[in-house]
Amino acid sequence: MDLTRHLRHFLVVAEELHFGRAAEVLGIAQPPLSQSIQRLERELGAELFDRSRRQIELTMAGRLLVGEAGRFLAGEERLRTTMRQAADGELGTLRVGVPPEMPAVTLHALLGHVGEETPGLHLELHELTTPEQLRGLASARLDAGLVHHPVEVPGLRSGPVVEIPLGVVLPRTSPLVLARPETRRPRGRPWEIALADLAGHDLVVFPRETSPAWYDRMLDVCRAGGFSPVRLKHARNPEFLLGLVLAGQGVAFEQEAIARREPRLVWRPLAGNPLVRGIRVVWPERSAHPAAARFATLATEVLTRDAAGTPRVAPRTSPSPTPRPWSVIYTP
Repeated sequence: MDLTRHLRHFLVVAEELHFGRAAEVLGIAQPPLSQSIQRLERELGAELFDRSRRQIELTMAGRLLVGEAGRFLAGEERLRTTMRQAADGELGTLRVGVPPEMPAVTLHALLGHVGEETPGLHLELHELTTPEQLRGLASARLDAGLVHHPVEVPGLRSGPVVEIPLGVVLPRTSPLVLARPETRRPRGRPWEIALADLAGHDLVVFPRETSPAWYDRMLDVCRAGGFSPVRLKHARNPEFLLGLVLAGQGVAFEQEAIARREPRLVWRPLAGNPLVRGIRVVWPERSAHPAAARFATLATEVLTRDAAGTPRVAPRTSPSPTPRPWSVIYTP
């Protein structure tokens, strides 16, 4: 029995207390409406209308059902709305991998933007390298990931590549910094450093297994530009990378926001902008989370603004303290 339809019929008859007028309101003939009410009465085991008088009246059971039917139908509508929102990716939990070196300001902007646009979506963030994210996507432990480009893996969909220019991170006491004082920087910009200027230095870089394609490309660009590192020193964690550079153990290539974490280091753009790190959102092509594509759009907007240096708009504030729809999970 279509209980919802019969309850809607009942509420209209209860409002009109006249089968003819109720049938007109519902746009159906009176006999089918009478049959609908009779079937509902048989199903519930109680008479809902007193038909012994000229004008029908609600019985005690009918009066009780008016309130119960209203709550039932309202609950059903809420259920349907919730399911539609879940199917559209506006609700639920989205498990997303993010690279360990993502700057705090970018992470804050990403969470804020997603929270503003899809407040019912719960983001569960995992700090993982690109290969770790790809394994998580393959085993369905992740729904989406922010990975370094290039990545060619069958069965994945992807958003646009966002290109983030990298500069060189140096100690403030480095001759490459002291030889070009801040007071002489051209057009208000930091002095650019050519890759060939770094000859004779060691290079602090993430391990190759964290992003093999980008690792190989970076070293190829360095050699082509006249910089063949004396030694390679590996650092998985950005803080460890900055610590090695600060200790004079080499130079590093990173985005400016990373270098800002340590005031005793400086960041300088590379002449000709030869090193551009690509990042994009990927998610499974089959059985994709409903929110994955929407998240890719929102994340691309944030990363593009960051790469272009566009000032951020402060997020709108809620009039009452509301828990933010995400959690951050850091893995060893």
